[in-house]
Amino acid sequence: MRYALKLGLWVLPGLLLLGLAIHAAWAGWTAVGDTEMSGHGIAALLLGGVFTLGLTAALVGLLLYSRRNGYDQ
Repeated sequence: MRYALKLGLWVLPGLLLLGLAIHAAWAGWTAVGDTEMSGHGIAALLLGGVFTLGLTAALVGLLLYSRRNGYDQ
């Protein structure tokens, strides 16, 4: 029970911030007016997002690996 509460204290604010970021992006996109993005633009946006998330996961993984194996000492 304590673990679930502790996890919820991290997950809920994260989801709230994610929702606010999505809302801000949507409001900014629709405020510009009639805008279009080509297929190449959408592909670049998706690939950039996937690359950024993958790089972040790899760096956090290296951080945790080095910490657990004592390389940071």
